[in-house]
Amino acid sequence: MRAAVYRGVNDLRLETVPVPRIRSDELLVKVAACGVCPTDIKKIQFGTVSPPRIFGHETAGTICQVGARLKGFQIGERVALHHHIPCLDCHACRHRAFAQCAQYKRTGITAGFEPAGGGYAEYVRVMAFVIAGVVKIPTRNTFLEGAMLEPVNTVLKAVHRLSLMPADSVLVVGQGPIGLMFTRLLALRGMNVVASDLLPARLKLARTLGARFVLRADGKSYFENAAAVTRGRGFDAVIVTVPSDVAVRQAQELARGAGQVLLFAHTRPGVQTELDLSTVCALEKDLIGSYSSDFTLQNEVAGLVFARKLDVRVLITDQFSLERTEDAVELAAHPMSGSLKIVVVQGEDPGRLKRSFPEAA
Repeated sequence: MRAAVYRGVNDLRLETVPVPRIRSDELLVKVAACGVCPTDIKKIQFGTVSPPRIFGHETAGTICQVGARLKGFQIGERVALHHHIPCLDCHACRHRAFAQCAQYKRTGITAGFEPAGGGYAEYVRVMAFVIAGVVKIPTRNTFLEGAMLEPVNTVLKAVHRLSLMPADSVLVVGQGPIGLMFTRLLALRGMNVVASDLLPARLKLARTLGARFVLRADGKSYFENAAAVTRGRGFDAVIVTVPSDVAVRQAQELARGAGQVLLFAHTRPGVQTELDLSTVCALEKDLIGSYSSDFTLQNEVAGLVFARKLDVRVLITDQFSLERTEDAVELAAHPMSGSLKIVVVQGEDPGRLKRSFPEAA
């Protein structure tokens, strides 16, 4: 089969590799769609893991082989996959810190080499310990929607980490695909969402997804306008979806006393920044993070996506064939003004989709 194999820093090669062989309690899935995730981009660009590997973990496809001892699945069923599943029994899991669970940190889906998700290949092996994360895709829904379950899960997990009450004011910094998911999920929960970004087109889309107010993050009156929205009280929570240290310091200033600042994009190890710690101590502003998904939320996520309460289709702006995985990663790493979610597809038109929103001027 064909696969985009990571061979080193910024080095993805289309190669022929063996189709994975499954055990009697596993699945073999033919990949139809796999989203490009920033965590994979960082591994490819900065070489934080050793090659060779086949990345891609936001995966949906069709079951083509079922292990002899595995029940509940049939060849031909369309499914979405989760590559991390916690044990639900260890100390971390008992504290609902699933991303810190030793089993969770293992990757349970592979197309060969060291398991790394495998979605940038034609077939993936789904190991026994992540079978519980397989979600069947309803007839009316698409593979693209199935591939979005994992990233939506990560956002919903972060929303659950916030101590919010109905009608609280929340600022979402950055309206890329992740920020737009936050905007929609918070709006569905009755929050007064304020969206900020540098691009007018993204702010326009944020409005359609439920943002009450939108702010240009580079505007001269950014702080004044933000203060006006909350009548000077400050935001109950500020969510930073971009890896900007300046945005973190701004968020600490914009949050109200005893409010919360949640970091979602600062995942690169070793990066340090200055922070006024008195805002955490004397002003009681919580600084928290959220990383990866929560297995216990997958039914809620499936309901939101498949019922299209969160219509992820408007977030997918670009599709690339498997042969063009390197181009897909490059565009996701350096998006154009009209680009949001990038997906590698197989068995569908690999050309660029019609834009979900207009190009920024």
